Parts: sequence; C-alpha cells; structure tokens
Amino acid sequence: MIKLSRSTVEKYLNCPRCCVLDKNHKIKPPSLPFTLNIAVDNLCKNEFDYYRKIQEPHPLFVEHNIDAIPFKHKDIDIWRSNFKGIRYKSIEHNYDFGGAVDDVWKKNNGELIIADVKATSRNNFDWNETFNKYDYAKGYKRQLEMYQWLFRKNGFTVSDEAYLVYFNGKKNEEFFNNQLQFDTHIIKLDCSSSWVEDKVLETVRLLQSNEFPKPSSKCEYCNYLKQRWFLQKNFK
Repeated sequence: MIKLSRSTVEKYLNCPRCCVLDKNHKIKPPSLPFTLNIAVDNLCKNEFDYYRKIQEPHPLFVEHNIDAIPFKHKDIDIWRSNFKGIRYKSIEHNYDFGGAVDDVWKKNNGELIIADVKATSRNNFDWNETFNKYDYAKGYKRQLEMYQWLFRKNGFTVSDEAYLVYFNGKKNEEFFNNQLQFDTHIIKLDCSSSWVEDKVLETVRLLQSNEFPKPSSKCEYCNYLKQRWFLQKNFK
C-alpha cells in the first residue's frame, strides 16, 4: 500500500518528476526547518486547546463572527501529529493518504471547520495580493481542501468554509525586549474538495508506474539542476 501525504499530492501538482524522485527514489530537495513557525503553531494550538477544554469560542472567533468553538474529540492530538495525522485508506486503489491539521473547529450546526496556522513577517501583509501573486498561497488553499476531503472520508460533516490564522511578525518596533509582536489576520477561504480524489488517484497511478516524468518548466529545483548541468557542460 502506497503511503502518501498532502505534500506528496502537492508535489505531484507542481512537478510530477519531483514527486517520483521523492517517493520512489528518496531524493528530496534541500529544505530548512521552520523552527520559529513551529513555535508559533504550538503556542496557537495551546490557546485553542484551552478554549477546547472549556468549550467556549476563542476571542478571535467572537471578533471575526465565527460561529464555532474548538472541536473536542478524542483523536484531536493524533490528527495534529506530523507522524500520524488523519488518514484514509483505499483498499481498492492501494493507498494510505493522510495529513496533519493544525486545528478543527465545530460550528453550532455541527459542521467542522478546518483551520491552519501560518506565520510570516512583512511590512505590509495583504492576503489578496499574496494569493494572486504567489503559487505557495494557492497551495495553502489546496492544503485545506485536502484536509476537508480527509475528514469527509472519515465520516465527518465538513463546511466548505475554512480559515488561515496568519501571524505577521512586526519588524519595526522600537525595542525588542525579547518579545516578538504579531498582527493577527483571520482569512476566510471558500473551499471545494471536489478535485482532491482525482488528483490523489493520479498521484498513486504515477507512483505505481515505471514512468519518469520530464522536468516541469515551473519547478525551481528542476530548473536549477538544468542550468547547473548546462554550466558544467559548457565551462569544463
């Protein structure tokens, strides 16, 4: 059974070649640990857990008219674990697909809201500009849609409404004093998971085949290797 994650499908969408290199040949592009982002995630989750325990809305929900409270469920810590997450197994298609959510909220009508926490630091944070300009922002929306699909496959009723809790670090404060200040942005996204299953199956079929796709013209890693090979060939 092929085990794949949300990031596997995202790699397939961006560059099938890198997807095959990663899953079938264990060749991954270089990356850096986002330790500060992880710290922000954990602190935010601690806040949500407090309100989950007392079953009251987080103050951000009240401020932004979000009719929900943090979802209380015995598996919430499993769903949020990077090494476990919420999973769906298809015996018919021989795959085990999963992803780790940041948080889940429950509306008064019983529908679940999937939420993800992000951190950045920009002088002028504008989500609409970011979404229209950068592919990674569109990937955040796809990430939420894949998580929605996973919860639906596990029998939950899930709202198309999803949220990014975006923390923007202030860089121009007069003093640091060992404290990093943030502006908090609550970004509502109207999502659709209707595309997810087809792309999961396409990813699985590729990984089960002997196909080695051509480099994607949009892939920064493939283009880097192409240019490096060209320079090495011509400057020996």
